Amino acid sequence: MTEIVEFARRKQALVIGFVPYALVPILYVIGISSIDGYSSKSSLKSLLLLSSMLGIACVGQTLVVIIGGIDLSIPGVIGMADVVLTQQYGKGWPFWVCVLMVIGLGALVGAVNGYLSRLLAVYPLVITLATGSIVFGGVLAWTHAQMTGTVPDYLMHAVSVVGRTGPIGIPPVVIAWAVIAVLVLVFQRRTAIGRRLYASGDNPAAARLAHVNLTGVWILTFALSGAFAAMTGILFAGFSSASDATVGNPYLFQTISAVVIGGTSLLGGRGGYGRTIVGVLILTQLTTLLIGVGISDNMQEMLLGVLIVFLLAIYGREPALQTRI
Repeated sequence: MTEIVEFARRKQALVIGFVPYALVPILYVIGISSIDGYSSKSSLKSLLLLSSMLGIACVGQTLVVIIGGIDLSIPGVIGMADVVLTQQYGKGWPFWVCVLMVIGLGALVGAVNGYLSRLLAVYPLVITLATGSIVFGGVLAWTHAQMTGTVPDYLMHAVSVVGRTGPIGIPPVVIAWAVIAVLVLVFQRRTAIGRRLYASGDNPAAARLAHVNLTGVWILTFALSGAFAAMTGILFAGFSSASDATVGNPYLFQTISAVVIGGTSLLGGRGGYGRTIVGVLILTQLTTLLIGVGISDNMQEMLLGVLIVFLLAIYGREPALQTRI
C-alpha cells in the first residue's frame, strides 16, 4: 500500500512539474500566430538577450528563496552597479577595476542583508527593502542626481542583439548566461554548500542539529544575490550605454515572478535554478507577446498575476520535500 501511495505521489509531482515546461512552447506558438516576425532570427535573439539579463538577476533570488528568504534589494543594487560603473569608467578607471569594485559592493550589500536578517530575526523582506532604499538614496546623494558616465564599446557589443560570440551569431551575454546556469545547477545540487542551502530552507531546526551554520549560509547566499544583481547592473549599463539608478526597478517584481512561475517554493527548500530558467523564458515570452498585441501595462500586470495564482494553485498540490525524503 505504501508503495502505491509513493508511486502516486511521484506521478503527481511529475505531472505538476511538467506544466511550466509545456508553457514555453505553447507561448511560442501563440506568439508566432499572433505577431508578425515573432519567429525571425532577430526576434529570437532579442528574446534570448532579454531572458539572459533577467536570468542572471534571478540566480541570487532563486538561491535566497531556497533558504526561505526573499531579496528586495536587487533593484537598488542593479541601479548602483549601473551608476558606479559608468561614473568611474567615465573618469578613466580601468574597466576590470570598475567591475570588481561593483561586484564587491553588491556582495557586501547582500552579506549585510543576510547577517542582519539572522541577527535581528526579522524576515528578510523588511531588511532587504530597507537596504535597497538606502543604496538607491546613497547613489542619488553621491551623484547629486546628475547621472553621467560612459561604458566601453565591447560591453555594449556583449548585450546587443547584433552582437556575436566569435563565429557564433549569438550575443555574448546569452553564452555567459548559459555558462552561469550550468555552474549554478552544479553548485546547488552537487556541492555540500548547495545541499546546505536546501537543508536550511526546508527545516532550519534539523539543519542546525546537523551542524549547518545557518548564519553563514544566509550571509553567503545573500552575498551571491548581491553579486549577481551587480552583474546585471553592469549588463544594463552596456545595454543602455547610460547611467541610470532606476534601471533595475522592473526587476523588483520580475525576479520574484520568474522564480515563482518556475515552481520554486517561497517557503524554501524546494525548487531550484533549473525551474527558474523555465520561469524566465515564460515571463519574457509572455511580456513580449502582450506588448506585441497591444495590451496595456496595467492589463499585463493583471494577466501576469492571474498566471502566478494559477501556477501556485497547481504547485500547492505538489508533495512537500519532507514527504519525499
